[in-house]
Amino acid sequence: METKGFTLVELLVVVAIIGILAAIAIPYLFRSLNRARQKRSMADMRTLAAAIEQYGLDMTFYPKVSEVGSLAQCLEPTYLRKIPTQDGWNNPFYYQTDLGSGTDYTLASLGMDGVQGAWVLGRKTTNYDDDIVISDGQFVQWPEGMQK
Repeated sequence: METKGFTLVELLVVVAIIGILAAIAIPYLFRSLNRARQKRSMADMRTLAAAIEQYGLDMTFYPKVSEVGSLAQCLEPTYLRKIPTQDGWNNPFYYQTDLGSGTDYTLASLGMDGVQGAWVLGRKTTNYDDDIVISDGQFVQWPEGMQK
């Protein structure tokens, strides 16, 4: 009598192959997700910086507030319908300005780890934990190349 089906060895080989493929694919998936979060953060920062710049043109000074959440009072709904307050990793954006004169500002995403690192003018980052920084409308620290 002939039985149909798979042997235990055949099933183990198939499971091993699926496991190997998953071990190769999962790190690329997580890297792609973090890259998408990084790109979303940069897009939101560009939008927010453009609104801050427009406010600065109209008022002759940048919003004199100490945090991103307070920017809503200055920018909504005239410059942005709703301001983004969190980056792609759900960490709050960081906003700083000279509260006296409002002549300059800094807007930053603190990256995947949510911890502020050293900001270096003109620095291209290669790590998702590195901060992304806009100062007075220009990226001064940004991601470029292969991320780690």
